[in-house]
Amino acid sequence: MTLTRVQKSGLGYAFFGVFLFSGSLPLTKLALQGYDPFFTAFARPLLAGIIAIPLMIRADALRLPRKLWRPMIYVTMGAAFSWPIFIALALQRSTSAHVAVIAAVMPLVTAIMSVMRSKRKVGTQFWIASSLGTLLLVLFALSRGGAKGENGVADLLTIAAVLGSSFCYVEGANLTKHMPGWQVISWVVIIAIPFSAIGALLTFSHTHQLYHFHINAFIGLLGIGFSSMYLGFFAWYRGLKDLGVAHGSQVQQMQAIMTLGWSTLFLHERVTLETVLSAAGIVICVLWAVTTVSSA
Repeated sequence: MTLTRVQKSGLGYAFFGVFLFSGSLPLTKLALQGYDPFFTAFARPLLAGIIAIPLMIRADALRLPRKLWRPMIYVTMGAAFSWPIFIALALQRSTSAHVAVIAAVMPLVTAIMSVMRSKRKVGTQFWIASSLGTLLLVLFALSRGGAKGENGVADLLTIAAVLGSSFCYVEGANLTKHMPGWQVISWVVIIAIPFSAIGALLTFSHTHQLYHFHINAFIGLLGIGFSSMYLGFFAWYRGLKDLGVAHGSQVQQMQAIMTLGWSTLFLHERVTLETVLSAAGIVICVLWAVTTVSSA
């Protein structure tokens, strides 16, 4: 099926958002070289606030209707706390490759949550494409050593992170009916700042003696604060709005391939023929799933 101009725009925005998100796992892994996992999680909204607050003041957008407070708090819990905390704790206990095996189900989980919430049918072809893409993602993660580093606690933490993140994607995209996506994530950051500041100070005071300053860890912390926590959502929420949450979420299947690129750059992982073949299959599944939007 041919996508409309708005849907094509949404696909582009979703792709760019996923590109920014794709550095999250390797950057978090870098940050954990010098910081406690709870500190890295609490620091993210504080760093994002450096950009969010001036932008919101400039746009005179610091007024949130009462009816939007509850869903905004839900999104904040998922985006600012659930994913950052659970995924950092999981990465502390396991390898990024193994965590990626569990996290591979996120696009499918997001689609299921979206369909349940909107009660909109998306068609059999969509579910086939989404499920096949998820299977290829799991096989891709396994080919990178995802079978190693198995840890039951890490797996449960990753599942919790996936559920929280998928929920915040669906609820956050729904809020874009009332305001631009960049304002949604800006509100998330602003609401999270007081709690994050207290959490970061308490965590740092109890753990700083256990860690040493590491420039790579600092770069990782800045990356997850500015890119993963904030700028990535600018494009991501716009993409979900224009393409639809269920279909737009499938673009995230490409995140694992992009993450390998960051891991190759920062963690010196290598690209194999299996990786290239997996990437090609995943891209085909994503395009197949996305193009069913016109017939949904």
